[in-house]
Amino acid sequence: MSNESSVSSTEIPDNLKSRIKDSYDAIADHYNNNFTREHDVIRLDFLGRFLKELQVKEKENATVLELGCGGGIPGTRILLENQSPSIHVTANDLSSTQIEVARSNLSSFSDKLTLVEGDMMQLSFPDESFDAVMGFYSVIHLPRDEQAEIVKRIVRWLKPGGLFLVNFGDEEFSVAVNKTWLDQEKGWMFWSGWGGKQSVKMVEEAGLELVVTEKRQDLLDAAFIWILGKKPGV
Repeated sequence: MSNESSVSSTEIPDNLKSRIKDSYDAIADHYNNNFTREHDVIRLDFLGRFLKELQVKEKENATVLELGCGGGIPGTRILLENQSPSIHVTANDLSSTQIEVARSNLSSFSDKLTLVEGDMMQLSFPDESFDAVMGFYSVIHLPRDEQAEIVKRIVRWLKPGGLFLVNFGDEEFSVAVNKTWLDQEKGWMFWSGWGGKQSVKMVEEAGLELVVTEKRQDLLDAAFIWILGKKPGV
């Protein structure tokens, strides 16, 4: 989402997920080189806080689900490089191109990495499978009703004491579309959001305790609410 996007009352297209996939397949290189940069201080800031919370659990090994891994740099790689705890990452992305880029970028971590291509709404895991789940700029591509549903599922997938790090758009709208996002001819893109306050409420009502809620402007001057939640328990 960015200041280039336009809020619209247009209905959500039936082929929404395939359109988003096709766009990320087409613009993967540009996105990775210009939007997901290693000096993105916001991502790195929240990822650092996330890892500190994981370290507090004093476990030798941890499991993390990443929703929207992109090309795997920097986020997934930082998780895989972490030593205390050692982290096994299940990394999901809708884009087949991004999954292949991540596979190449992270080839030296193949023993600690499971890559899963496809719509995050199609993922299925047993209850209490993960120590943590994170989604950077990914859940916002779901329609609002699906955002509420995926948060409920994530809470079930988390172990007691598990963490969830996510960002939502601070503005409320049901449909926002940009036909040439990031100035890319094939960059058709969709976002949706409940707004900052309602997104925080949604996470709380799903059963998580709030550790961090913070509003930040991203590289394209869009406002996001960043939430780090914790499942009650050990």
